[in-house]
Amino acid sequence: MSAERLTKARRRQPNANSDDAPLILVKKERSALRIDALDRKAIALGLTPGMTLADARARAPHLAVAQADADADERLMLRLAAFCEQFTPLVALDPPCGIMLDATGCAHLFGGEAAMRACVLQAMARLSFTGCAAVAGTPDAARALARFGAEGVTPPGEDEIFTRPLPIAALEAPRETSVALTRAGLTTLGDLADRSSAALTARFGAETMRRLTRILGREDARITPLRSLPECMVERRFAEPFLDLAAIENVLRPLIAEAMGILEKRGEGGRAFEARFFRTDGAVAALNFETGAPSRNVEALLRLFHLKADSLADPLDPGFGFDVIRFCVLRAETLAQSQIGFERQSAQESDVADLVDRLAARFGRERVLRFAAHETHDPVRAASYVDAAASPSSRPTLWEKPEPGEPPLRPLFLFDPPQPIETMAETPDGPPMHFKWRRVRHMIARAEGPERIAPEWWRNAVGRERRTRDYYRLEDREGHRFWVFREGLYESETAAPRWFLHGLFA
Repeated sequence: MSAERLTKARRRQPNANSDDAPLILVKKERSALRIDALDRKAIALGLTPGMTLADARARAPHLAVAQADADADERLMLRLAAFCEQFTPLVALDPPCGIMLDATGCAHLFGGEAAMRACVLQAMARLSFTGCAAVAGTPDAARALARFGAEGVTPPGEDEIFTRPLPIAALEAPRETSVALTRAGLTTLGDLADRSSAALTARFGAETMRRLTRILGREDARITPLRSLPECMVERRFAEPFLDLAAIENVLRPLIAEAMGILEKRGEGGRAFEARFFRTDGAVAALNFETGAPSRNVEALLRLFHLKADSLADPLDPGFGFDVIRFCVLRAETLAQSQIGFERQSAQESDVADLVDRLAARFGRERVLRFAAHETHDPVRAASYVDAAASPSSRPTLWEKPEPGEPPLRPLFLFDPPQPIETMAETPDGPPMHFKWRRVRHMIARAEGPERIAPEWWRNAVGRERRTRDYYRLEDREGHRFWVFREGLYESETAAPRWFLHGLFA
C-alpha cells in the first residue's frame, strides 16, 4: 500500500492520535467490517487482509482505522497509469493494484530493460510509492514474478525457467482450486506443468491451464492499453524540470516540426493532435486540438495550441516542473501536394480551413458548424448542421445547382416550422393570386409550379404526420420572391388543404 494512500487515509480517519499508530483500511464484507489494506506496522502485528475489525482490535487496541474508498483508489491508479505513459504509450491497469507496461521498442531509450525498470521504480519512489516490478516476455509471467517471485529482468525466452519454481498461488485461481492442487502434492507451477494437461483441464477447468501456459510463456496475450497508440509521437526529456511556460513554444516548435517531417515521409497530414505534459509530482496535463483538413503547417498548429491553452478554465501549471513534454499525432490522413493556381483558389480554401480550426480551438468543436447536404428529395431533410472540423464524407453529396440563367430551385432561408398564410387562387389546384402573411397582402405577379414533393414513405412516423406538398415559386409586384406550398391533395388526402410559406429567396 502506497505512502500517499496511507497519508490521505490517516487524515480522513478521526481516531489516529499519532502517526505512529498502525493504520488499516476496512470495508464491509459479509455483514462485518474486514481489513482491506494495511501498512507495514499492522503487518508486523500479524494482521492480514480479510480479518475482521473486531479481531484486529483485540490484537492491537490502538489501531488507526479508516474506511476504504474503491472509487478513490481507481482514480489514483488511473493517474499513475497516465504518469507511466512517459515511459511507454502502451499502459494498462492490472487490477487490483498493478500497472502493466509494454516496453517493446522503448527499453533502448532508457539504456535497456533493467535500466527502464529502475527508472520506473525511481519515479514511483519520488511520488512516495513503493512497488515490485518484473520484466518478462509475457504480461502474465511478469505479473506472477512481480507478485510471487524474484523481481528483476527475465532473459528472452527463459520465462518458463524463472516461473516454474513459483508457488501454486501464482495461478491466482479460486481458493478451492488452490487447496485441491496443494492436497494433490502440486506445490509449484513446475509440478503442475509436468502433469498431463488433458487430465488437469478435465479436473480444474480450461481457464486454470490457460493461465498456467501464459505464466510459463508458452502463450502470449498482449495487454489492452488504456489509450490507443498514436500515429506519430515525439518527445523531449529534461535533465532538470522545465518551469518556464513563456518558453514553451521553443520546446513545442521543434517537436511539431519533427512530427510533421515524419508525416511528410509517409505522405500524410495530421487531423488530431495532443500535447502532453508530465510533471515531476505525477500530474499529467493534456491539450487536444484538431484541424478540419490534414495539415503539416507547424506555425498553424502552434497557433491552435496557444488558442486551446488560452481557453482552458484551469490554466496549464508546471508546478515543480515538467520532466517530459510529448507531442502526438492521434489521427492522420493522406495529404497530397497541391499546386496553387494563379487565382489563389487553393490559398483561399486554406485560409477558410485555418479560420475554422482557430474558431474550433477557441470556442469548441460543437459550436462551429457548417451545412451538409443529404441525398433526399425532402427539402426539410436536405440539409443539416455538422461539425465544421469533421472529416468530409468519402462520397460527399453536392448541392444541386440551377441551370445557367435560371433562378435557384431552393431558397437560402427556410422557416422552421413553415408559417401559415391566407391565399386566394383561381382554381383549387392552381397557384395563388395573392396571399396574406404577417398582416401584409402580397399580390402575385409571377408564379412557377407546382413541384410535387411527397413524404418519405419509408419513414413511417414522418409519413403519417405529413401529407403531399405542391410547391410554388412566387414573385409579388414589388419583386419579392417566396417559396410556398399547399399541403394535402384535394379529396384524396384532405377536403381543405392549407397553405404555408416555407422560405424566402434572396
